Amino acid sequence: MTKIMFICHGNICRSPMAEFVFKNLIKKNCLQDKYFVQSSATSTEEIWGDIGNPVYPPAREELKKHGINCSGKTAVQVTRADYEKYDLLIVMDSNNLRNLMRIIHCDPDGKVHKLLEFAGRNDDVSDPWYSRDFTTCYNDIFEGCQALLNKLEGGNTNA
Repeated sequence: MTKIMFICHGNICRSPMAEFVFKNLIKKNCLQDKYFVQSSATSTEEIWGDIGNPVYPPAREELKKHGINCSGKTAVQVTRADYEKYDLLIVMDSNNLRNLMRIIHCDPDGKVHKLLEFAGRNDDVSDPWYSRDFTTCYNDIFEGCQALLNKLEGGNTNA
């Protein structure tokens, strides 16, 4: 089973959107048995003690527009131990990459990637926290997740 962790700053917008978009793609392709997918934050800003905030309402609404439910998801922080637990740690942008490397220190196994690199893009996933453009963010995430799944499955998947 391939274990994938999607990572952003707070784990309330982009990384949970990626988690649930990817889960939806693997469900549509009957691949649930092949993948374990989670998401986390590089910061603790959305985590209070042991309780994390839920997915940000506009992110939830954008997922809902595409028939994707993310209920029950709450923010958690990535840990150094997650490097050993997961096969891929996929960040949404360059700042997340820098912050993740502060937590895990190094990437000897080449597990860390930016999501859009799978789509042949070197740019960051649009940050809706600042732009309020959740549609562009969703489109970036969908493109990256579809490309990631195609890479993992040898191009034999459906959107």
